[in-house]
Amino acid sequence: MNKTYENLSSILEKTMALQTALVLFEWDNETLAPEESGSYTARVIGTLSEEYYGFMTGNEMGDAIAACEKESDLSEIQQAVLNGAKEAREELICIPKAEYRENAQLIAEAARVWFKAKKNEDYDSFLPTLEKVINYKRKVASYRKKDGQKLYDVLLAEYEKGFDTELLDEFFGRLKEEIIPLLKEIKENGKEIDDSFLTGGYPVEKQEEMARFLAEYIGFDFHRGVLSESAHPFTTNLHNHDVRITTSYHDKMDSSMFSVIHEGGHGLYELGISDEITQTPVGQGTSMGMHESQSRFYENIIGRNPNFWIPLYDKLKELYPDKLDSVSIDQYMEAINKVDPGFIRTEADELTYSLHILIRYELEKMIMEEDVDLKKLPEIWADKYEEYLGIRPEQVSKGILQDIHWSQGLFGYFPSYALGNAFGAQLYFHMKKEMDFDQLLRDGKMDVIKEYLRSHIHQYGKMKTSREILKAATGEDFTPEYFIDYLKEKYRKIYGLS
Repeated sequence: MNKTYENLSSILEKTMALQTALVLFEWDNETLAPEESGSYTARVIGTLSEEYYGFMTGNEMGDAIAACEKESDLSEIQQAVLNGAKEAREELICIPKAEYRENAQLIAEAARVWFKAKKNEDYDSFLPTLEKVINYKRKVASYRKKDGQKLYDVLLAEYEKGFDTELLDEFFGRLKEEIIPLLKEIKENGKEIDDSFLTGGYPVEKQEEMARFLAEYIGFDFHRGVLSESAHPFTTNLHNHDVRITTSYHDKMDSSMFSVIHEGGHGLYELGISDEITQTPVGQGTSMGMHESQSRFYENIIGRNPNFWIPLYDKLKELYPDKLDSVSIDQYMEAINKVDPGFIRTEADELTYSLHILIRYELEKMIMEEDVDLKKLPEIWADKYEEYLGIRPEQVSKGILQDIHWSQGLFGYFPSYALGNAFGAQLYFHMKKEMDFDQLLRDGKMDVIKEYLRSHIHQYGKMKTSREILKAATGEDFTPEYFIDYLKEKYRKIYGLS
C-alpha cells in the first residue's frame, strides 16, 4: 500500500471508530435506552462528537489529505476514499467546534423531547427545541453556501448531490399534475376495496415471526444483521458486517410486514457494500435517495407485487388462519394496494405516499427560505393535507409531530423518499428488459434480484453518485416519467379505470 495513503487510512480508522460508537448510541437511544438516560447520554455523545470533529478538522488529517493529493499512483478506491475524506473535512471545518458539540448534544436530547411531545399531543412543548434545531441548520447552511446558493439547496446536497430546488420543483410539479387527478378519479370512479380483514386480531408474537421470516426471505443476513423494535422503524449500520433494522408492531397485520421489507431493503444495501470500502468515508449508501430507492423497491415494486406472494400466501394463511382462511390471494393483493389517503406517512399507500413528501418539501422550503412563523406550522401542515389529500389532521401526533426527522436535524432529507420511488421505478423498467422479473418472484428466486442490485448499485457505496449509478445501470439520466407511468398503469388496473 502507498505509504502516504496508509498514513491517511490509519487516521481515518480512528474517525470511523468514533462514528461507530456514535451509531451505537443512536441505536440504543431508539431501542433499549431507559427514559431517564437522555441528558446524561447526550453529554457522552457530545464528547465523542467533539473528538470526531477534532480528528476530522485537525492538522494531522489536513496534512495527510494534502500529502495524498500529491500522489499520482492511487487506485480508484484510494482516490475515492481520499475525496470522501476531503469532502467530510470541508463540511465540518467551517463549523465552530463549540457549535458542533452543542448541536450533537441537542440532537441527542431532541428526539426524546419530540417523542414526549408527540405522546402528549403537545406541539408547544417541542417548539423551543425545534427552533434551536432549525437555527443551527440555518447557520450550518450559511457557513457552507456558495455565492447565490439557497440555504435549502445546501441542505438538500447533504442527502442528494445534483438535486436542487429547481430540479425538485419540476419533479414535484409533475407528481402534482399526475397523482392528484388520478387520486381524485379513483375516489370518484374506482371500485370499492375491502381491507378490513387486515386490522384486528393479529398477535404481536405472530407478527414477529412473520417479520423475521420476510427479512430472511428477501436476503437479509442475520449472521451480519439484527432486527429489533422501535417507535419509528429505521436502519443503521456499523459496517457491512453489522447492519441493524427495526420495525414496530400494531394491530394491523400489513404494517410491520411492509416496514420490515422496507427496512430490509435499506439493510441489503449496506450489507452489499464492498469489503474494500466499508469503514471508510465512502463505505455507505451513495445518497438517501438511492437508499430509499432500494427500500421502496423492496416494499412496493416487489412486496406489493402479486407474484411475490404466490409462494408465500399459504404461509401467511397458516400464521393467521382465523383472519385469512376465507380471503383469496386476489382479495389480499387488492387490500394491501388499496388507495386510502391517511394522515401517517409511514402507513401511506404507494400512490399517495409522494404527496406526503411533497407537503414536507414545501414546508421545509418555507422554513429555510421564508420568515415563516413556526407556531403556525401545524395549521399550515393541516391546510396542505386538506388541499392535496382531502383530509385534515386534528391531532399533532397525526400531523406535524408524526416524524422524528426534524428533531434529528434532517432538513433536506424528506425529498429523498420521493426521489427513491422514482429511482426505483426507473431501475425496475430496465430490469424487466434484462430478466423475467415476475417469474423470479413466482419462483422465490430473490437471490437473483439481490445480486443484480448488489452488482449494479450496492457494492459501490459512495464511489458513484445516484445519477451516475442510474446512468450506468439504465443508460439514462434521472427520468421521473417511469415512476408516473408505473403508478398510472398499476392503479388504473387495480381500480378498473379505463
